Amino acid sequence: MAGDTDSPGRSLRLFVETGGCSGLQYGMSFDLPKEGDQAFESEGMTILVDGVALSQLSGSSIDFDDGLQGKGFEIKNPNAKTTCGCGKSFN
Repeated sequence: MAGDTDSPGRSLRLFVETGGCSGLQYGMSFDLPKEGDQAFESEGMTILVDGVALSQLSGSSIDFDDGLQGKGFEIKNPNAKTTCGCGKSFN
């Protein structure tokens, strides 16, 4: 992903895919907007979410934890019935 942030028009994409120990997992990448995306602004960053993931992520918040454990991005999803201890997988 190195250099992706230098490409004009790219935004942070938040998506959901099959996998992880709970059935679904979160993913992030830098991407260009696509038809059907919803765009959200937060602290000067545009976040893209496609229509399918939007229903699974509605009401979610994203935080970056750079504490002693260096955890990275943390997604708090009120739609998740169960989550994995790693915080990247849900059902």
